[in-house]
Amino acid sequence: MLLRFTKMHGLGNDFMVLDLVSQHAHVQPRHVKQWGDRNFGVGFDQLLIVEPPSTPDADFRYRIFNCDGTEVEQCGNGARCFARFVVDKRLTSKKTIRVETKGGMIELTIANDGQVTVDMGPPRLQPEQVPFKADGEALSYPLEVDGQRYDLAAISMGNPHGVLRVDDVDSAPVRTLGPKLEIHESFPQKANIGFLQIVNPHQARLRVWERGAGETLACGTGACAAAVAGIRQGWLQSPVQIDLPGGRLSIEWAGPGQPVMMTGPAVRVFEGQVRL
Repeated sequence: MLLRFTKMHGLGNDFMVLDLVSQHAHVQPRHVKQWGDRNFGVGFDQLLIVEPPSTPDADFRYRIFNCDGTEVEQCGNGARCFARFVVDKRLTSKKTIRVETKGGMIELTIANDGQVTVDMGPPRLQPEQVPFKADGEALSYPLEVDGQRYDLAAISMGNPHGVLRVDDVDSAPVRTLGPKLEIHESFPQKANIGFLQIVNPHQARLRVWERGAGETLACGTGACAAAVAGIRQGWLQSPVQIDLPGGRLSIEWAGPGQPVMMTGPAVRVFEGQVRL
């Protein structure tokens, strides 16, 4: 059978989006790996699947798969693309939609200029909520890799993140240290690792090594986690502009217990069909 899909990106973090509301299929990890291959498939960082909701207080269900076939809890850039997709495909006429994810409920608002604001909900800061192995909550935690100590903030935005401050993201060891911290024993479900450079109290630069995907041009939940980590430690003040290799996201956070609001673009690249 043939499945219609849309290729989209949020600041270069790219996605294959499948509508399984008007189409019906059982997508398996082997399909995701095949489609995700940039030489032999469509090529993407994540596959996004739009499904009917399982609860009456949601408009849609949103599932996310990394290109290696693993299902993950949340993806901020994907959430913005999800919102544009369901509106562009006329699956809804609402400008604000509630979406259930594996990481919890989120709310998406589409502005007239095409920018999408995502209410990511409050960050989860308790170690057991990340999850992260620690005796109690702290602003940062010491981790050892290859005999060297690194201080990381551990935060969940519906998915686990470690945030490490660096002097310069351009020379940061993202591709060597990132994969080691991703699978560190302190993160029982692995983690996305953000390398954060502070520019001024309202601006920062960020590179992210994503769990199951490697370094991507942008990571929405990573930008949220980095902003939260920076605000908690007094390095940043809300609102924060986070500059990623693929572009800029605006993050607002009023403090513990308050939701993180992320605003940025979502772009449709092309339409296509794949055989299942």
